[in-house]
Amino acid sequence: MTHRRDGWRGPILQHFSEASAKAGRLTVVSDPDELLTEPGVVERLAERGFELITFGDPVAFRYAYESRFRQHWDRGEATHLVVVIRTGHRDLKHIPHDLLEEARESGRVLSFSLVHLFPALAPNVVAELDPQHFDAIAQALEHANPCNLGTNATRDFVLRHVFEIAPELIKQPADLLRVLLRRHYSSQVFPESLDARFIELLTQSPKWRSWPLDRIVPDREAFLAFLGERWPHFLVANGLEVVPGREPTGPGIAGPLDLPFDHDDVRVYMDNLFVEGLLEPTAAVRPPDDDRWFAVGIAGSRASSSEARFFHLLDELGATVPSPDEATYQAWQDYSLRWGTWVRLRWQTLPDRNSQSEADAVSFVDRVQAAFSTWLLRGFGPMSTLPYLPRPVLGHHVPHYLAHHLGQAGTERMALLVIDGMAIDQWRILRDSLDGHHIDEHAIFSWIPTLTQIGRQAIFSGRIPLEFATSIEGTHREPLHWSNFWQDRGLTDRAIRYLRPQGKKESFEPLAASIIGAADDGAVRVIGAVIGLIDQSMHQVGLGTPGLHGLVEVWSRTKQLAQLVDALLQRGFTVFITADHGNVFGRGVGKPDVGATAEQRGERAHIFRNKNFRDNTAPLYPNAIEWPLIGLPQDYFPLLAPYGACFMPEGKEAVSHGGIALEEVMVPFVRITETR
Repeated sequence: MTHRRDGWRGPILQHFSEASAKAGRLTVVSDPDELLTEPGVVERLAERGFELITFGDPVAFRYAYESRFRQHWDRGEATHLVVVIRTGHRDLKHIPHDLLEEARESGRVLSFSLVHLFPALAPNVVAELDPQHFDAIAQALEHANPCNLGTNATRDFVLRHVFEIAPELIKQPADLLRVLLRRHYSSQVFPESLDARFIELLTQSPKWRSWPLDRIVPDREAFLAFLGERWPHFLVANGLEVVPGREPTGPGIAGPLDLPFDHDDVRVYMDNLFVEGLLEPTAAVRPPDDDRWFAVGIAGSRASSSEARFFHLLDELGATVPSPDEATYQAWQDYSLRWGTWVRLRWQTLPDRNSQSEADAVSFVDRVQAAFSTWLLRGFGPMSTLPYLPRPVLGHHVPHYLAHHLGQAGTERMALLVIDGMAIDQWRILRDSLDGHHIDEHAIFSWIPTLTQIGRQAIFSGRIPLEFATSIEGTHREPLHWSNFWQDRGLTDRAIRYLRPQGKKESFEPLAASIIGAADDGAVRVIGAVIGLIDQSMHQVGLGTPGLHGLVEVWSRTKQLAQLVDALLQRGFTVFITADHGNVFGRGVGKPDVGATAEQRGERAHIFRNKNFRDNTAPLYPNAIEWPLIGLPQDYFPLLAPYGACFMPEGKEAVSHGGIALEEVMVPFVRITETR
């Protein structure tokens, strides 16, 4: 691969050639800007025979080093290890002395930073960006070739060339709405300083000073609320008849009331916002008899029905399936949220649709699942090295993200609710019950295989599965994981609470009461709790995914989760909701007797402790997936059922988990605060 094709990665990758691999079996890298953990770098290094391990917790590092590399070296196997420390060069002293000396002897102690990669730009600005934007920066620098830029000039450069925002071209309300719609529809995260610079440039013009820019520029939920409050006024102004007693009220968010929703650049986004449930159709006006473009935003219209939304979203998702070869993990995160909405609509409308529409849906689902599984086999490994900021990507990032924000304004106390087994489509049902709150949501990846004992331990320990190998077969150590994580970060034992899920035959109320009881203790700052209702139901429910959706719908209507969230918010907690894994429907493809060769025998995953046993069993299952050892113990070999299949006798059906279907792997990560 040429230096040009490598782009900004070229200066890094030139130090990792075949010749350098022969120079020594160990490289130590100081990487304060976390450049080596970018998925593209990780993937290219793996292609060249280099494997990364990040130095963090000394005990966890030593275990991973001894189990994954030392034994290979002792057997004379050629494995080149890259030890990455995410701090400056002066902190290399924390690397174990024997490893650091070996790397020095072969001249393999390296250091990389943004200053050297992008010398023309202010490094403090570039450091705030997600590495996914570095390709755009490199291309822009190649064409623009600017002189050294200061802080604000760098911010202006990034706004223009990375996010395609030219403030001087925003002259009319439609221009500003188009910029904000494009940003918030795709859930783009901007650094705070970049938002501040954008607002500063806008407010140089008096026409924008009446707009609530401080709220609607950085905050997606506030922007959507801003639009939703003004939507019924737009309809009334365009001649729609008001329903008596439902007259539009004044907006809660200040700013202009009259927005150009019918402008071509704005209108193109509005129907998708209503179709995907990001905006609620208004009941303030009578629905029209025709299908004019704005009907999708009016309750009771044909266009706003679940069936119409199903077909609309099917067309949209069908045209935007992420590439199995070139997509980023961010593309799948964004896609999965819309996918969850469509899956909910699919089962909700099934009784009212004809067989051909469902056949088309099945064909579409097969295409998406094939693309996702292909991408995962290529992209999951590089992704496992990502940092937990600006947002979590994998389950083990969650507590680190919480710890980063604990103590900041608005997050003095935190409650993490892990809804065991909740797929992203079931979250779309529960979300409806949480109205009246500020909800920030995105999707994260579960650890694979998507088993409870892996996913939940990763979330509560903040570690990858390899690092809790001794307890990987159960969940009994979760309380200790949660306590150790927070005590390592300075909290006292009294400030930490963990609550186990309710028993299989127990109702939700006692668990909710226990969580609220913990919140009543003023000394408690972090609560971790497992809600087991969905996972327990999926293993008992009949009628497949529609039956499980029915149970979640019933639970949602009870408002029990909403009431728990309200109680926690009232006690000063910011509430986070996530899941350890999702679930998917499958039919049995046979269940051969593997006896003691399988450590765990599940409906979507078999776990073997011997690779030969796993490899010999795989041919017995059509299209079974031999999942690689990514972040897993060296004696942990998963065999996963393909999409739509279960390791059960033929004719049996189940909703379960363990595999790599989109609904199993992608789960919500949600932050809930009181509406401001």
